[in-house]
Amino acid sequence: MKPSLFPNRRTFLRNTAATAGGIFFPNLILGQEGGVKKLNVAGIGGAGGKGASDIGIAAKGANVVAICDVDRDRLKKAQTLYPDAKMFESFREMFETMGDKIDLCTVSTPDHAHYPAAMEAIKRGKHVCVQKPLVNRIWEANELHKAAGKMGVKTNMGNQGHTGKGIRFLKQWVSEGIVGNVKEIHVWTNRPIWPQGNEAKAKYTPGELPASLNWESWLAQCPSIPFTNGLHPFAWRGHAEYGAGAMGDMGCHLLDGPFWACGLGEPYKMEAECDELTDVSWPKSSHVVCYFKTEKYGEIKLHWYEGSRKPERPAELEADRDWDKIKGGFLLRGDAGVILNTDDYCGSPRLIPSTKMTDFLGGKSPELKIEQSIAEGEPQLELVRAIEQNKICGSNFDYSVPLTKFCLLGNLAIANPGKVINWDSSKQESDNADANKLMKRAAVRDGWDYSSEKV
Repeated sequence: MKPSLFPNRRTFLRNTAATAGGIFFPNLILGQEGGVKKLNVAGIGGAGGKGASDIGIAAKGANVVAICDVDRDRLKKAQTLYPDAKMFESFREMFETMGDKIDLCTVSTPDHAHYPAAMEAIKRGKHVCVQKPLVNRIWEANELHKAAGKMGVKTNMGNQGHTGKGIRFLKQWVSEGIVGNVKEIHVWTNRPIWPQGNEAKAKYTPGELPASLNWESWLAQCPSIPFTNGLHPFAWRGHAEYGAGAMGDMGCHLLDGPFWACGLGEPYKMEAECDELTDVSWPKSSHVVCYFKTEKYGEIKLHWYEGSRKPERPAELEADRDWDKIKGGFLLRGDAGVILNTDDYCGSPRLIPSTKMTDFLGGKSPELKIEQSIAEGEPQLELVRAIEQNKICGSNFDYSVPLTKFCLLGNLAIANPGKVINWDSSKQESDNADANKLMKRAAVRDGWDYSSEKV
């Protein structure tokens, strides 16, 4: 059983009593006649793209009362979808205006703004579902975790694969010994599908500010700079300050299954090689190797490939399978077998060759023994239901903070190619001074220095 995020007295009071002082109920909202009414959700970065999808999923179980977005044109479209919701360009203004009317938030901004948006929500006692990766700095991940525990709010991350059946079968089968002792894992993606490397750096030039964009709100905690081309609304992922590159973007999906099934935790050592790493952008392609010491399997070596890189075709794969067409997935290799998954969300784990899977199942449909998610494929709705039912989401911060940090530790190696980075988990620092500089944002704007101590 996963540890609870609700050990303190404040949470006990919230969950057990309402007094004349109006203590907030995080798990149950009572209507005027004693009936249960829907929770109120606000979408930060919720007017377009993935943010619109996230708030739409939450709306299946909650009332959308506010949407914040830095793009005014997007807000106009969102208003037509949610005519009763209030629209804002700043999440700080949103909370100041109607914080008492919000129970939970979805956070779907660019990566650099996840941390201040989530921290502002948490310090006000709001439950949060934050898109992956939770943040793009390791220090921020640790601070977010501390703050959520301190405030006793329910949390989730938007890695939808963790709500699925596939990842549960993987964990179940690996624990049952389907591949024996796990020794090596290979994970790959065709990302980036946005500019990185030299192409990205060439695009990051001063430009004319679009009339619809609130640039200062877009920057959030980051120091003020003139509007820069090549960032809004999508390609910020390749920028070292605002995004987390391909490993940050897809690692929380593709690494999720192996991370959970094998109990990986934090690597003790990382190294990488890459093409076209620049001073402002993540590289065009990379190969990262992470080394783990696990409780059950001992040493495990994990390879991450991105861009044009990919592991060699496994000898166990059937001859008629086209290896070139498998754009992303993972190979989990043990001393008694190999599992291949060929999608981004751990939806298709299978022994290879296929005859081994057939023998394993014995002609029967697989039986899932791990409890299913309360909202399969929809982590935002999972959070809504977890609040209502007083349950814990599968990718709550106890789980998703370590998973996010795994991706960001890989980025420490990518940013320092050709060097072995030794990681001390107890001290939360490496033996490389240059890598340690990337642990925390170099500077934030005045008044934006969020920390767990201030919650």
